[in-house]
Amino acid sequence: MTSAVSKPWYRRPSRMIPLGFLAAGVIVAVVGALTPWPAALLIRALFEKGAAESVAKMVPYVPDTVDARLDIPYANGGSDTTFDLFRPEGVTGALPTVVWIHGGAWISGDKQNVDPYARILASHGYTTVSLNYTVSPETTYPTALTQLNDALRYLVANAEELGIDSDQIVIAGDSAGANLTSQLAVLTTNKEYAALVGIEPALSPDLLSAVILNCGIYDVSGIPNAPGIGGWGFRIALWAYLGEKDWSRTPGGQEMSTLDYVTEDFPTTWISGGNGDPLTPAQSKPLADKLTGLGVDVTPVFYPDDLEPALPHEYQFELNTAPAQDALESTLAFLAKVTG
Repeated sequence: MTSAVSKPWYRRPSRMIPLGFLAAGVIVAVVGALTPWPAALLIRALFEKGAAESVAKMVPYVPDTVDARLDIPYANGGSDTTFDLFRPEGVTGALPTVVWIHGGAWISGDKQNVDPYARILASHGYTTVSLNYTVSPETTYPTALTQLNDALRYLVANAEELGIDSDQIVIAGDSAGANLTSQLAVLTTNKEYAALVGIEPALSPDLLSAVILNCGIYDVSGIPNAPGIGGWGFRIALWAYLGEKDWSRTPGGQEMSTLDYVTEDFPTTWISGGNGDPLTPAQSKPLADKLTGLGVDVTPVFYPDDLEPALPHEYQFELNTAPAQDALESTLAFLAKVTG
């Protein structure tokens, strides 16, 4: 394996940031008054440092009964516009399909981050796809969203050759990937939002069976005033992603807050977050509550506030723990329900 699941970057420095990175932080703080690049690359390095550890926790649980096709292009953007595809070994024909979008604060990550999880899901009778997209600051919004929409269009157009049941597609994501997943779902189910963003959705609502949202961000309105290193990191990431330091006033800064745009037509949803993740009470639970209030079929997977040890951001990938295993079982039960 190469790069892996992004490490939570809002944790306290004592738990996450080595002294060398703190020293580098002094430098990027000065230069960062003019450009997000130095700080964004520092955050990316932190993510990559923890990535191998996260994948290592998943690898022992990956079955060897899955066929893989790697680095398939869905557009002409080089490795940024490729995907990996997994299916149960020896199975032919179309299968219900899970399309997974990796996280990484919009500024890091790779499809290989989630390949182990995609392989595990595939072993239970699904075609699974993990998507690459161009991260920032190498590009800005809405490039990634447009690429991912193009990927969905490619998958549907080539469904027969890829073994995809285009009538049973589930899109999934973790962290920033969950934000992107929620945007794609709103694009698909809210015509006014699609017109606002200016992207013609690749999927029709009847093709999108459900969404799976892990530890995501669905409302960025409070981030300009968010405290601590977590708030700083969010602001840097969104400056890099949206292309302007005063990003909250940009169209993308409004459109990313999918909490404001979901409707009663939003797909059936599985949503989760760890009790030790600040994004859970601030992001995941409010979205779950709003969707439930709209009458959307929601499967929320949350935990008591006093659960110890507290479950961190991206807890679902720590398959050496009981809560992650429980979340996986819940995800599989959900998939069986929405694709059965």
